[in-house]
This record gives sequence, C-alpha cells and structure tokens, in this order.
Amino acid sequence: MNFREIVVSGFLAAVLVASSAGAGRAEGEKTGTVTGYVVDSACVFVRNVKKPLKGGQCALECAKAGSPLVILAHDGTIYWPISDAMPATGQNPRLMEFAGQQVAARGKVFERGGSHALAIETIGLAPERK
Repeated sequence: MNFREIVVSGFLAAVLVASSAGAGRAEGEKTGTVTGYVVDSACVFVRNVKKPLKGGQCALECAKAGSPLVILAHDGTIYWPISDAMPATGQNPRLMEFAGQQVAARGKVFERGGSHALAIETIGLAPERK
C-alpha cells in the first residue's frame, strides 16, 4: 500500500466513524411541546384555514374519510403527527377526539427540508386562545 492509498483509506474510515456516531439520533430532533389546532391537512393547504371550520366538525368528517389530521400551531407552522415506531402507524385515531380543538402535544419534534413533524408522547386540550 502506498502513501496515497493509506491516506484515502484513513479518510474513508474517519467518514464511516463520523457518520455512524450520529446514527442513533436523527438530525433536527428535539423534545418539545406544540400548541395549536387539530385540523384537516387539506384545509390548511387548499383553503388556507387559520382556525377550524364548523367548530371542528369539518376536520372530523375529513379524518373519517381518510384525510390526515395535522396540528396547526399559532405561528402558522404545520406539524405532521407521526409515529416513531417502525413500522409506522397513522395518528388519526389518536387525534380524532381533538378534531377542531386546541391541543398541547409533547414529544419528539423533527424538521426536515422545511417540513415539521411531531412524534406525540402526550396530548391534551389546551386553553382556548383569544
């Protein structure tokens, strides 16, 4: 093995060690609480809703039809509720009782490419904002 091959193989070994060191924790992951409305994802994008329509009945009907529910934070950030278990499971059954209401959800918060997700650990009603 010549000097160049030694340097290249050493560099590759260092890259492998560095990449495996961060493998246990996803980039951008933190624990936090998200407060906002549980709404239908399509209404947020298509109708640009800021608050639930029809007292949340619309979100519930859309969720029953298969549309994913999201948490729309007060600053306009949309959080996709996800499962951190593999295989992943949909979170609509967990959110349907809160459709159209304000919640405080705590869990692992992720950000990737401008999208936000929340692996919910706890969720409950939050006081209504005025």
